[in-house]
Amino acid sequence: MYQKFGYHFHAYQPGDLIYIHDGSGWDPIKYSERLSPVSLKIRDIEVKSRNWTRTVIKAYEYTSDALGSLKSRSVSVDFEPFTLYMILRYKPKIYAEIVDLLMNKVEPVPTTPFHPIMPHLSTFEQEILARISFDFYEPFIKDKDVVGYWLPENVITKETAKIIAESTQKEIVFLLDERQFVGLHFPQAKFSCNTYKCDDKIGYVFGRDHQLSDAFAFNTLDVDGLVRAVVEGRIDVFKENSEIPYLVYLASDLEALLSNPQQLDKFITWLSKLEEKGVETINAVEFIRKKRNGEFKRLEGECSEHFRINVKDYSSWSDYYDLSIDGRTSDIRWLGMRREDSRVINRVYKGKKVSQLWKYAFTKLFRELNRSIRFGVIDLIHKYLPEASIEDIKEFLVRYARIFFREHYEYFEMDTTVEYIMEPLKDLDPTLALRLGRIYYIMLLANHSDPRFWENIDTRVTFENVSAISKALIELMKVYIDENMHERANYILLEYMKLLAFPQLYYDYELFKMPGLEGWETSEKAWFDSLKSEVPNCDYNVITRAALYVGNEDLPEDIRNALEVLYDMKKAVADTGHISGEMHGNWENKEWCEHRAKV
Repeated sequence: MYQKFGYHFHAYQPGDLIYIHDGSGWDPIKYSERLSPVSLKIRDIEVKSRNWTRTVIKAYEYTSDALGSLKSRSVSVDFEPFTLYMILRYKPKIYAEIVDLLMNKVEPVPTTPFHPIMPHLSTFEQEILARISFDFYEPFIKDKDVVGYWLPENVITKETAKIIAESTQKEIVFLLDERQFVGLHFPQAKFSCNTYKCDDKIGYVFGRDHQLSDAFAFNTLDVDGLVRAVVEGRIDVFKENSEIPYLVYLASDLEALLSNPQQLDKFITWLSKLEEKGVETINAVEFIRKKRNGEFKRLEGECSEHFRINVKDYSSWSDYYDLSIDGRTSDIRWLGMRREDSRVINRVYKGKKVSQLWKYAFTKLFRELNRSIRFGVIDLIHKYLPEASIEDIKEFLVRYARIFFREHYEYFEMDTTVEYIMEPLKDLDPTLALRLGRIYYIMLLANHSDPRFWENIDTRVTFENVSAISKALIELMKVYIDENMHERANYILLEYMKLLAFPQLYYDYELFKMPGLEGWETSEKAWFDSLKSEVPNCDYNVITRAALYVGNEDLPEDIRNALEVLYDMKKAVADTGHISGEMHGNWENKEWCEHRAKV
């Protein structure tokens, strides 16, 4: 057969950070983690650790066993950089095994650091993150002319694609979901070497078969059913008769493979039976390479603009598909409203409908806070180095990854010296510059996509984001105070106060003017109901709670004393509600996601 089969595994596990400790910027950050013990059945072993993140990271111990036994380059894998860095810190042996895997056995696919929804960020942040992703992955992709790219949640726009494509000299293959494609009418195009026009640069694109991907991830088909679904259900008779190779491409989270030994055995058996049927396993990126260099025969026009596919802006691979108007995915899940008609949505959580208006406010607020920190960093650099160009500042911020992820770069003997990092701003005092670099990266860390993935706001991942952005704001405020720029420091304090007073944004943003899907979603009652605390020892919403938790440790004494008039510091606790998708874990405290220790 000329049919090929490829699978991509996405590895991402957000941290359980509750507090980032003070630092000068000369070293990687140090942080405290949540102590909320949980165990998971990983394969046939009960794995227990201090929190969800640590427990799942232990599961990555099986990554090499699972994927190393497959035919070389048959699958592709991405590890979000901060996730891989956490593995290096916690489990150096597992990190070394994963590095060997990415170097020698699977197709390594770069992905955006800190797993943000890229199009929700400013162009500036997107450019920085795109360039960091390729720098971080350089040891794995340096000899490759074509590389894949995994956007967090696959959320993409033409502008985001352009930014990524222009951040490297390599050709890019965007690994997406077929439900993101627009105008795909002729059957020969599916499973082919399709192109995607990122403004002036042409990229390549593959869309996963979501039904078949889900059938494996959620165990709705046995091995024979999976084989038939590929060999019979996805056959392209035209290409078979024309002797033209084509690819059936699937993707899912890596945890879908590591969850139990039966799943791994099932996957290996599936691939083995496909090979017996004459279906070669090959990853999507290598498939594109072979099409481009002529090893695989092409349809007339394949790999050119004649096989251009349009991709819906803001589409994704895991949306609330039941709310789709056009049969395509969108970013409803992370925005809390439907773009087509601007209607705020609701979802069912614990048997009740809950407004998702909080997601829209959360997104809007973080864009403002990101901007304040970005402008603050640029402002302070220009105070002492007015001639520094924006490009110089961007290059410095990209190079700061060599400090933030230092041990990763040192593992590959890449330059992590202060001289290298400061070269774009070499006339600036490194003590100030590295402090600003640290603040900027803590802000980037605060933009994980996870809080807005879930229906309830009160989760450990929301707490982490707010804790990180609070730290970045307070550290920037302190720099302004040290520089005797008290008016700017006051402005940053007011930005921090927006986190403490998050419920007030309903009125400040005039959210009551927005239409709701059923009408009630933007009412005052719906707003405040959605923010309710899920922990017994604090009635503050989780955003107020997390900001207060950091402020109680870090704010200057006079400011903290003033805040004690408005807030009860005894309620500054790191406890949160549980995430519904994690309740299969065996939590020691099943009622809420607690933190059992102090900072």
